[in-house]
Amino acid sequence: MKQLAIIWHSMTGGSEALAQAAHDGARRVQGVNVQLVNAAEADAEHMLSADGYLFVFPENLGAISGGMKSFFDRCYYPCLGALNGRPYAMVVCAGSDGRNAVTQAERIATGWRLRQIAPSVIVCTQAQTQEAILAPKTIDKVDLSAAAELGEQIATGLQMGIY
Repeated sequence: MKQLAIIWHSMTGGSEALAQAAHDGARRVQGVNVQLVNAAEADAEHMLSADGYLFVFPENLGAISGGMKSFFDRCYYPCLGALNGRPYAMVVCAGSDGRNAVTQAERIATGWRLRQIAPSVIVCTQAQTQEAILAPKTIDKVDLSAAAELGEQIATGLQMGIY
């Protein structure tokens, strides 16, 4: 059975909701075991045992969130050379932009020689004040649906042997 790892980090709930939606979408596909793993608990074994990945995390101060960066730092060298060609996709929850966090994470994925199967998704919450940035996030149904579709897409591709 194919394995899909959805590895996520969230600070105010937005990325967690997107990861859960992606998980729900991926679970609609028969024949794929879908793991939803918090980046704080994820390790190289999660990466090595999966056939594909969906990374979901917030942008923080114009960069990959610290929790997700810590995951990448812990796993980068133990996985280097072992993941070549495996598919991945990414969802970033940002206050206004998200492009720098996407660029950083895509460079890490390139170093792992992962294959990007869809453009990275940036969900903008428009949080611009300290209060809005720190407040719990509610993600709208359109963005949750897009995350679910992305989860289903990567799981379907794994199940069909496309990826």
